[in-house]
Amino acid sequence: MSSLLEQLPSFTTLLSMYASFSALAMLIRTILNEMVPKRIQNYISTKFLDLASSCLPSDFTFIIEERWQAVLNETFRAVEAYLPTRIGPSTDSLLIGSNEPLNPRAPPKQRIPVDCKIVDEFHGMRLEWTLRNSVDSNKYFPREKRYFRLNCKKGDRDRVMQCYFPHIATTAQWILNQRETLNIYTYDQESSAWEPTVFKHPATFETLAMEPEVKQLIKDDLDSFVERKDFFEGVGRAWTGKSSLVAAIANYLRYNIYDLQLQTARSDADLRHILTSTTNRSILLIEDIDCGTKVSHDRAKDQEDNDEQQNSNLLSSTDPGVTLSGLLNFLDGLWSSFGDERIIIFTTNHKDKLDPALLRPGRMDVHIHMGYCTPAAFRKLSATYLGIKHHPSFLTIDNLLQNITLTPAEVAQQLMKSDDPEAVLQSFIHFLEMKRNLRDDI
Repeated sequence: MSSLLEQLPSFTTLLSMYASFSALAMLIRTILNEMVPKRIQNYISTKFLDLASSCLPSDFTFIIEERWQAVLNETFRAVEAYLPTRIGPSTDSLLIGSNEPLNPRAPPKQRIPVDCKIVDEFHGMRLEWTLRNSVDSNKYFPREKRYFRLNCKKGDRDRVMQCYFPHIATTAQWILNQRETLNIYTYDQESSAWEPTVFKHPATFETLAMEPEVKQLIKDDLDSFVERKDFFEGVGRAWTGKSSLVAAIANYLRYNIYDLQLQTARSDADLRHILTSTTNRSILLIEDIDCGTKVSHDRAKDQEDNDEQQNSNLLSSTDPGVTLSGLLNFLDGLWSSFGDERIIIFTTNHKDKLDPALLRPGRMDVHIHMGYCTPAAFRKLSATYLGIKHHPSFLTIDNLLQNITLTPAEVAQQLMKSDDPEAVLQSFIHFLEMKRNLRDDI
């Protein structure tokens, strides 16, 4: 042990060696600064750092924000659908809840809470996800901003971009196609955001009281819209129909519904923001477009009334509202082409009041007249409410309906009066005869 200590250099020797090395380093540095151009120095430094970073293990972080260039980020939406399927033993927290008031024993749904860590394994890569949120304090009206952080090894960055993110998109698309519940959204003007609630409506094309030919025409057109999504780029088709038809379309396509009242849009710019806040594969519903605002009214008819003309495009002096020009651009202008697989549906009770510019092909491509109840529609209602597809009294009812105007809602009201189908049909015949007699007396 003593011989080993004797072989070690003294402190004075070590200090002398350090001083000599420092002096040599300073000399080399001075020579390099004087003789080697700055550009070459930077190049050598960059290459050295790249070599060091490739040899030493280090992490890389992806940031996926909820919005991307003024629209909803589809990558964020895909990750939001995908991650609940990757919940495992390493997950430290969960957000659970139920939206099944009629089935309180149903297992709760799982979602990812803020600051929850999800670990995923893909092709030998370890990937750590975390949901974060922050408040944007640079705006007059602060908004919460959500984003996902994905941590991986720097060497896996290219594989994540080329393989992992496409895998997430494909899986999320399958999940969204298989979803059991749909949402209906209403726009909250105060928060400038869409507020969702569960959409549960029993209407389907099987239960819809409508002429079979018209029903098949609509289904064929919807199938064409989905199959030719590259052709129908942009906002998509604009429809004219009523609430039950909207519900049937949503259930058929498995699309969420955004229910918009035009009065909630304070300006054309606000309308554009509302449009860009909707997701792909969705229906934008604008009900009773002829009511509440004159923006959609026929300008030629409004010209007859000077007082109405002054307010035809303005809701108030301080809150201008949506103009007809803004609404037309909303349908097929430049701002209508940002999305994919969107359908706009308008409902109206007075089509004649709408401006012809709104009704032309390319803005409203399909027009469906939800008229009075026909014999075919009555048979569908009878099968739905009474469970009867054939009955001797149908011929009498058919003859009466040919001469009487009744809406499907009025017929449905009569068919729900009793649990006895025979009594209901006799009562309905009596009701139709009374309506006919009243018409003849007039």
